[in-house]
Amino acid sequence: MQALREHRPQVAEAVLRRHLEAEPDDVTALTLLAEAVLRFDRAAQADELLARAIELKPDFVGARHTHVTVLLMLNRRDEAFAQIDALFALEPENPNHHALKAMALVWTGDHAGAVEAYETVLRHVPKSPAPWLAHAHTLRMLGRHDEAIASYRRSTERFPRLGEPWWSLANLKTFRFRDAEIETMRGLLAGQDVPVESRIQINFALGKALEDNGEYAASFEHYKEGNALKRATLGYNAEMTSVYAMNCKTLFGEKYFAERRHFGSGAPDPIFVVGLPRSGSTLVEQILASHSQIEGTMELRILPYLVGRIGARGIVQYRAGQTHPALATDTQAPYPESLRNLDAETAKVLGDEYIARAVQHRNTGKPFFVDKMPDNFAHIGLIQLILPNAKIVDVRRHPLACCTSSFRHYFPVGKDFSYGLGDLGRYYSDYVELMDHFDKVLPGKVHRIHYERLVGDLEGETRRLFGYLGLPFEEKTLRYHETQRAVRTPSSEQVRMPIFTDALDNWKHFEPYLGPLEAALGPKLAEYPC
Repeated sequence: MQALREHRPQVAEAVLRRHLEAEPDDVTALTLLAEAVLRFDRAAQADELLARAIELKPDFVGARHTHVTVLLMLNRRDEAFAQIDALFALEPENPNHHALKAMALVWTGDHAGAVEAYETVLRHVPKSPAPWLAHAHTLRMLGRHDEAIASYRRSTERFPRLGEPWWSLANLKTFRFRDAEIETMRGLLAGQDVPVESRIQINFALGKALEDNGEYAASFEHYKEGNALKRATLGYNAEMTSVYAMNCKTLFGEKYFAERRHFGSGAPDPIFVVGLPRSGSTLVEQILASHSQIEGTMELRILPYLVGRIGARGIVQYRAGQTHPALATDTQAPYPESLRNLDAETAKVLGDEYIARAVQHRNTGKPFFVDKMPDNFAHIGLIQLILPNAKIVDVRRHPLACCTSSFRHYFPVGKDFSYGLGDLGRYYSDYVELMDHFDKVLPGKVHRIHYERLVGDLEGETRRLFGYLGLPFEEKTLRYHETQRAVRTPSSEQVRMPIFTDALDNWKHFEPYLGPLEAALGPKLAEYPC
């Protein structure tokens, strides 16, 4: 247990296996070993260990809790909810079981059901902020704007020094802080007892509040402070991103793809929407999800998950809970170089696994679905290898507008490049260089949408989009704001409204402070739209 707390799962696994040789029926050790192997994404092994623990001790609540998460990871939804039912049979009044059910409902896309489950949890007045915030986040995803605001405000009252509810309110975009709330945030930042991460979030929230009031100089100072504090907690190195882009361009040439033109799964289901954060990709996703043949899902983390296993441990396929032998790749080489000797069998395994893992996020039976993970632009080479029939839509926005918007936004995880104006400019340039390369070696593979053109000519750009997808144009896609679905991204409020152009030039309020960004963008600034 100590090794797991210290993030040393290898040590934990070794200790537990030695112990289980002597005590093979120790259910606590079996459950802990399941937790250890999960750190290495070995979900099928964890499933077997937990099933054995539950068989030995059916009333072992801890094993059943962990088993629910594992079963969801393995796309075994019905079995996961059967375990939750078993937990309620054992302890009908335990609010932790309702929280687990809410998590499972969110995981499987039943956000309305999750709200009900969280409301049951909150009736027990938990002391932890997690369920209070999860309840508010779920209301927001459903578009229940006023209820989400009320829920976030309750969190600020219960946990005033916690930054997340303050930023979550600011992140509603259409929300405006009261004067008293602005003064409360100023008072919190003046004190010394606010944790660093909360101080970062409150700076971003106060920056947004002052921006809404037209106090742009003061607003930028708080954005700058929040970014600087966050940047100090990270180890981001812009040079590594540039090197990665260069390695992709070196590996993925016309000859490379020509030699592998028959690789991968034949599935045509995925539509990847890629680009940088704050580029307008959520609007494009909402338009796509308004079509009768396309399902909107979320920012799926399936490709990054596959990339992690390719680069670190080779390929293991999970299908119906079974573990298949690892297939050969250049596991000693860093990604993407590890793809140089990828064989056809492994490419198909990876493509099939992507489709299988996406199943848990698909609920409508529509033939196509959207994966709106913007960072997937870095994996276009892998997409072509494992899913050659997938479509890719690149959404691009003016570099100053896009980068300034990211600088004014707090990202809970990832996006380490966004906390410095120079880093942002360099990242944007690397992104454009990489996309230009794939346009050359895979002509016609990627469809590009410029956000400003989409806003200016919604019907024309939408018709072009569906022409690329090979799908008939539908008038209702122009009324995307009427489509009822959960939206998890920061733009969830905007995409529930008709097109508006007011925000296109918001970045110009901060133009006097953008020198480092302009310098880092270099020629890419003048080349837009490209």
